[in-house]
Amino acid sequence: MCGIFACHSHPDVQKFKPTALKLAKAVRHRGPDWSGSVISNNTILCHERLSIVGVVESGAQPLTNADESIVLAVNGEIYNHRLIRKHLKNPYHFKTTSDCEVIIPLYLEHGLDAPKYLDGMFSFVLYDKNLDRTIAARDPIGITTFYKGHSSEQPESVYFASELKCLHPVCDKIEAFPPGHIYDSQTNQTTRYFEPTWWDGNKTPEKPLDLKLLRETFEKSVRKRLMAEVPYGVLLSGGLDSSLVASIAQRETLRLKKLQEETNGTAEEKPEDLDKGEGLVGIDDDNKLSTMTFLPQLNSFSIGLPGAPDNEAAIKVAKFLGTKHHVMTFTIEDGLNALSDVIYHLETYDVTTIRASTPMYLLSRKIKAMGIKMVLSGEGSDEIFGGYLYFHGAPSKEEFHEECVRRVKNLHLADCLRANKSTSAWGLEARVPFLDKEFLEVSMNIDPAEKMIKGERIEKYILRKAFDTSDDPTAEPYLPDNILWRQKEQFSDGVGYGWIDALKDNAELHVTDEMMKNPKPEWGNDIPDSKEAYWYRTMFDEHFPPSCASTVMRWTPKWVKQTDPSGRAISTHKAKYADA
Repeated sequence: MCGIFACHSHPDVQKFKPTALKLAKAVRHRGPDWSGSVISNNTILCHERLSIVGVVESGAQPLTNADESIVLAVNGEIYNHRLIRKHLKNPYHFKTTSDCEVIIPLYLEHGLDAPKYLDGMFSFVLYDKNLDRTIAARDPIGITTFYKGHSSEQPESVYFASELKCLHPVCDKIEAFPPGHIYDSQTNQTTRYFEPTWWDGNKTPEKPLDLKLLRETFEKSVRKRLMAEVPYGVLLSGGLDSSLVASIAQRETLRLKKLQEETNGTAEEKPEDLDKGEGLVGIDDDNKLSTMTFLPQLNSFSIGLPGAPDNEAAIKVAKFLGTKHHVMTFTIEDGLNALSDVIYHLETYDVTTIRASTPMYLLSRKIKAMGIKMVLSGEGSDEIFGGYLYFHGAPSKEEFHEECVRRVKNLHLADCLRANKSTSAWGLEARVPFLDKEFLEVSMNIDPAEKMIKGERIEKYILRKAFDTSDDPTAEPYLPDNILWRQKEQFSDGVGYGWIDALKDNAELHVTDEMMKNPKPEWGNDIPDSKEAYWYRTMFDEHFPPSCASTVMRWTPKWVKQTDPSGRAISTHKAKYADA
């Protein structure tokens, strides 16, 4: 990940520059490798860089075109950058091999339609000096965090940043920049560019299930996300989603190892290849996957309390796959001590997000200390396939699909926010293959009757079945059966049930019954419904003013009568484990 801060149309941008640099520094944890800024007319763009692609040259941002009339600051990865370079209509002089530089010629050729051509995760701010025009955009699902702010004292100014902490010192109105949208300063309008066929949740899809297509599309999604010039790994909880990601990534690692051996190492990347923008993992010049970056062994990582279900399952998966696995155990005290810092980095007070983010935050620090700069993660699968235990209660396929669409649309306020900010707090980048555009087009258009949990079908049955090779004795299994068919454990449960119990117990110590009866007036109608939620909200308020609360979404499961969002609290979970 990288960090962005920008302001369009500031009344005194030169005087504002020291403040802008200070605000950008607030997200230096996202991009500790280099800093850059550009001022033009009344606009300033600041960037904090984490180098993953284009490491051999500076790759510093903001990026500019040949005559420096276009200035660009980007946070993200563009997996099809080589294909874009090849098919530009007009000649363009690239200054770097950065995957993000392609946004400039795309803008010159397609204007506000530029993001439609990008395959990746991104948020960016682009300034056109000739038109005194700023445009800003965010990837289709909101994998990268991005915010927009305004100041009542300077109503003509518009601010953008990767995190709230850059904006609240100068803005009194802040909103989460909507995923799949683009902003244009010429019209002061934010419009949606991402218009997939499945976006309207009221239209129930009817496409028949194609397990082979589902499997192959997801495999492609994982492989393209191995685009990197730095050491990378996989987050492996031992659950279905992360285990599938790890399995596919390991298959690619072994394929590359075999390629290296067969060619006696001649397939290794050469510096001159990098200068041409060739040889990187991702989508190649012919719209196929090309992988030439080679790591001798894939690293996998898990975390939990001592004896946690996730760690035990992750060790089994790692042993089966042959990854170099690293188990981290944390204590309840470790987690409690980190809570305030976690909320500062997450910029939310949602109970589910904080519970799950704390172990991920602790693990990310360990991973970065090992020299790893990028990890693959399994977010998004439960939203796409209705994998949460409360989906057992869906009354119809129409409502099942509508809830899946709603959850995918809100990922930028929940699991994507968690994955992005928990890792980027330590300068680590998380990539999420389940949220690939092509894979979403396939998986979200399947008749939801196939996804429903009924009879002998457990959660995410069709995803499991797509990777089930038991019918083919010649096929190499992706995962052990007891992992492929393991029941869903929400991450905050899987790290050890004592974690959530400890959070509830400590909330009781910090929040009295009297406090619950008298919530703060500035909270308005957004009243915490438990002592744990109240506790998190007070910690959030220590870091952020009330203007930031509008960017937070809290949720509880649908179709079940409970306020605790933990999967363990759902009766289905209890019944399943009682039978086990």
